[in-house]
Amino acid sequence: MAIEEQYLKGKYAVVTGGTRGIGRAISERLLRDGATVALCGRTRASAERAAAELSQATGGEALGIAADVSRLEDVRRFFETVAERFPGLDVLVNNAGAGAFASVDRLTPAEWHSMIDLNLTGVFYCCHYALPLIKQRGGGFVINISSLAGKNPFAGGAAYNASKFGLNGFSEAMMLDLRYDKIRVSYIMPGSVDTDFGGQAGRSDWKIAPEDVAEVAAMLLRMPERTLVSRVEMRPSRPPRKP
Repeated sequence: MAIEEQYLKGKYAVVTGGTRGIGRAISERLLRDGATVALCGRTRASAERAAAELSQATGGEALGIAADVSRLEDVRRFFETVAERFPGLDVLVNNAGAGAFASVDRLTPAEWHSMIDLNLTGVFYCCHYALPLIKQRGGGFVINISSLAGKNPFAGGAAYNASKFGLNGFSEAMMLDLRYDKIRVSYIMPGSVDTDFGGQAGRSDWKIAPEDVAEVAAMLLRMPERTLVSRVEMRPSRPPRKP
């Protein structure tokens, strides 16, 4: 399949949690492929700094806006700004997320709500406001960044597992809702990614790189209109062997 250079030229995208890690890598890839990108982070300083750095690095146009996607009012304001600056929306990447890990007997109600509100409810909020803008453009893409934790439960992961299992089900139902509106919905399920997610210390060269996840997102956007890749699982090729 031949792909033209900057095939996203004239397209408009939103990436949540775009200031670091996977979200930043995806934002950079979309910019290099020609899209104009609005990204959000929890603080105005971090969002504007990331947008300025990415614009300088790629020669593209990035807009940084503060928004906590677990807060409905923040999401509403974020997409109002996007609607003011963009003629519509072609791509939504729901990447913002966090992890808190504890056994159920030690998990606090606050930690539970934090995971569900950010990793699952926040995705719904963003879709709620983004979909009218995507329909305005005659169709587009929604890519949700999930995790292999959405199919493989593990001890200490009750809240995180629940949020990602829920996100996978949400994504599949939304795909069925929207496929005849020319909106393709996909979700990506990475395993261990080389970021500071969940407070992981240090970097590990055996893990998936954030840029690898960005490459998969770009692949989804390049698929012919007749084809929908609804789910992608990603794993490190050679993780450390268990003793």
